[in-house]
Amino acid sequence: MEYVHLIFLSTFLSVSMTSETFDAMEGEALVIKCPRWSSAVNVAWYHTDTNKIIPAEEEGSRIFSLKRFLWFLPTSREDSGNYTCVTRFSSNSTKLFNMSVQVHPYKQGVCFPSQIRYPNDTGRGKIVCPTIDNYKNATIIQWYKDCKPLQGQRYFKGEKYVFINNPRQDDDGYYTCQFIYTHKGNVFNVSATRIFVSKVKHSPLPPQILFPKDKDVIEVELGAAFSLKCQARLGIKKQLMAVVTWDVDNIPVKYLDFSRFHEETHFFEGREQEYYRETTLHITEIKKEDLQANFTCVAVNEMYNTKATVTLQLKAQYGKIYDAYVIYPKSHTNEANFVEYFVYQIMPDILENKCGYKLCIYGRDIYPGEDTASAIEKRMQKSRRLIILLTCQLINCNEHAYDQHIALYNALIQNDTKVILLEMETIGTYEKLQESLRFIIKRQGTVKWKEQHTVHPQSSNSKFWKQVRYHMPRTLRSSYSANAR
Repeated sequence: MEYVHLIFLSTFLSVSMTSETFDAMEGEALVIKCPRWSSAVNVAWYHTDTNKIIPAEEEGSRIFSLKRFLWFLPTSREDSGNYTCVTRFSSNSTKLFNMSVQVHPYKQGVCFPSQIRYPNDTGRGKIVCPTIDNYKNATIIQWYKDCKPLQGQRYFKGEKYVFINNPRQDDDGYYTCQFIYTHKGNVFNVSATRIFVSKVKHSPLPPQILFPKDKDVIEVELGAAFSLKCQARLGIKKQLMAVVTWDVDNIPVKYLDFSRFHEETHFFEGREQEYYRETTLHITEIKKEDLQANFTCVAVNEMYNTKATVTLQLKAQYGKIYDAYVIYPKSHTNEANFVEYFVYQIMPDILENKCGYKLCIYGRDIYPGEDTASAIEKRMQKSRRLIILLTCQLINCNEHAYDQHIALYNALIQNDTKVILLEMETIGTYEKLQESLRFIIKRQGTVKWKEQHTVHPQSSNSKFWKQVRYHMPRTLRSSYSANAR
């Protein structure tokens, strides 16, 4: 857990993020490499969709990480998803690199899936086997052209590449290197395909829709304007045929009501002169019938066409059922007894009974038999604020590391939930606090509990409770109560 805090809860004053997509064959090895930064101090990997750290290799591990590398030995269909490597620097800045992994199944009669193709290298006859540098001591066993074994005196096969002597137009095509990778005595197959074009010219790639993802559900508001973007990679250099467009219930947008729907398209070139088109569907007003419709992005080039369909649903108006989740230290010292009295008696009396808020308090609202970690995360997701009681015991105790990790992750990375820090005793210079907590204090300060409050702790008119209510979300009852008093 300390390592999790080191990576995720550092000072988030400087965070940058980039992304890349990887396609793999089911049942083969896949090794992904995080980009190198010379001043990097630590690198950690986690599954973006579940926020779970991917640990180092253990006996029987299939998915594991070590420094810059993430292994899948071998891949499985359920591995498809998003992964992130988090790199921390000596300057306390952080870089996030997102990888989207798609694992494709074998299909009868198809030698290598069309999606697993890399762009042209130089066009001068040398074709380097893609990704092979990620696999230590890998050995190429066969090269293929358009799925047929590569043979003939015109082909010189190096350790990691094949060279075509005097390339001509009939050499254009798809070249696949098939190699084996051995890890701790276990042998895995890997295949990677690169398109080769003998002269510098445009060449299509199997169209790939980068976003949206098929079957995505997107939240909207009735009566509001909304825009849907679709971006697709279509080939190398500008394409002779390149279409990215939207259909609504299988009807092209150009045949729909122009007063409510219209498209805007532009194109750009990415790395390796890859050609992308992006089309935005603008909807001037969301109506009820849109919630029942299928919105389909269609990408077409000379080779193929592909689709991604999304649906719309109303934004949840009341998704948060708690106004605040409370994190506090639990122990048996006299100080902690007061803190627990404050949490279980004073806070509910002021914030719930007198101001109309609903709190989620560990020990009161998380029930016996529930999985603690899962329950904490779910309750926080349903809370509009996070209240952390700062005491020396909380700073020095690891018991609530998970609560703090999830809370600060939501606040700093997802920017999803606001944090309220209640300084229950003088902490001093804050040097012993985690970097992430110091960052929040620098940004918004703390609400300090004074000794005199212990005389009349139930006084909701005190400066302390007024400051707390200032940071809490508004409720009709709290507004009324504040005015009434």
